Amino acid sequence: MVTRTERDRTVAAEVAESVTDPELPMLTLADLGVLREVTVTDTGGVVVTITPTYSGCPALTEMRTDLHRGLTEAGYTDVRIRTELSPPWSSSWITERGRRKLAEHGIHPPDERSNAPAARDTGGGPVPLTLEPPRREIRCPRCDSNATERTSEFSATACKALYRCLDCREPFEYFKEI
Repeated sequence: MVTRTERDRTVAAEVAESVTDPELPMLTLADLGVLREVTVTDTGGVVVTITPTYSGCPALTEMRTDLHRGLTEAGYTDVRIRTELSPPWSSSWITERGRRKLAEHGIHPPDERSNAPAARDTGGGPVPLTLEPPRREIRCPRCDSNATERTSEFSATACKALYRCLDCREPFEYFKEI
């Protein structure tokens, strides 16, 4: 038998998981991996834990507001939103559905397997140090060409860079790996 607390937690989680990211509205906070946990207290209060993509994320206030609004509209009166910075958010937390949605909207999702520093195999040896950012092999999300160039390290938000495809000539954003 499902208890009231379990039912409340399921409903609260569904509401929280449906809240979209203010800067990337094609993604939910769950798709982005920002939504960490939804719990219900013994007294029926809801506690939502989120981790922003970076500690200075300007969308954090809007995320908190949207979560609070959604849960109060669903009938919860005691809603608390916790921000947890440890462990820090990682682009590996973006779900496969989130990566697919980014690509569908012309934003190249981060490629953890080949680009993230933690994903590189150094064979247990020293980590190479360079004075320039690593060269990313970024494919165009529109035509799938790998002939691309970075035009700006920052785009509309600090977590994205701006690229241009040299084949189809279209600009696109790249969601940086962290």
